[in-house]
Amino acid sequence: MRPISRRKLMTTGLAATAGLAGLTAATRLAERYGLIPPDHGGIYGPGETLTYAAQRLLTTHSLAREFSRSMISKSPFANETSPPNDAFKHLQASGFSDWRLSVDGMVARPASLSLSDLKSFPVHSQITEVTCEEGWSYIAEWIGTPLIEVLNAVGLLPQARYVAYFSIDKDWWESIDMADALHPQTFLTWGMNDGDLPVSFGGPLRMRVPRQLGYKSLKYVTRLTVTDTMKRFGKGLGSAEPENGYAWYAGI
Repeated sequence: MRPISRRKLMTTGLAATAGLAGLTAATRLAERYGLIPPDHGGIYGPGETLTYAAQRLLTTHSLAREFSRSMISKSPFANETSPPNDAFKHLQASGFSDWRLSVDGMVARPASLSLSDLKSFPVHSQITEVTCEEGWSYIAEWIGTPLIEVLNAVGLLPQARYVAYFSIDKDWWESIDMADALHPQTFLTWGMNDGDLPVSFGGPLRMRVPRQLGYKSLKYVTRLTVTDTMKRFGKGLGSAEPENGYAWYAGI
């Protein structure tokens, strides 16, 4: 191995110092604009903060790519999920007639909504791609209720900053900031490819966040909680994923 010259060592050290200084300056700027992600701590925190703040400043109103019907995947991939629990099996046996979505937290009018209630809101569809951090993807038509319609109906309080959403499997939950919660492509999805949303794809209700990686599109959603901080949930990192080594913000 060739020895590193003193000049090279000094140059490398200065570059590293400049990089750290830049990250510090960027973090301070993000703090000023309130663009600090819940998982901002730890060794990767400055990088997570820089990524989140940059994307929010540059792409808040951007749209995920939508495709033509001819591009819908012939065999969409339903990634493996844990077997539904007994509570889920009971709901499934009744055709999900007893399924409810609870909406609470920083809202003026907490609600408990059936699938029929959700379908009474304006219905929209999108043909977008699910992209997994593990490398696979597929394109499907997603049919549902824009999350913004439900949030407007329950009345967001001014201090709301995040929407946390929970699966019937208590170990899985996610959250998004208000930029994504109010985005027109963020859906509470109950249909897929002209039919009901199959259980293997998260039926009867799945969050669909097409501007982020697939794990943000949580399956089997039963509860939404609007909040001003994620510190009261789990380990305070914003979702179950950062607790398992992934980033809270997974923008694509």
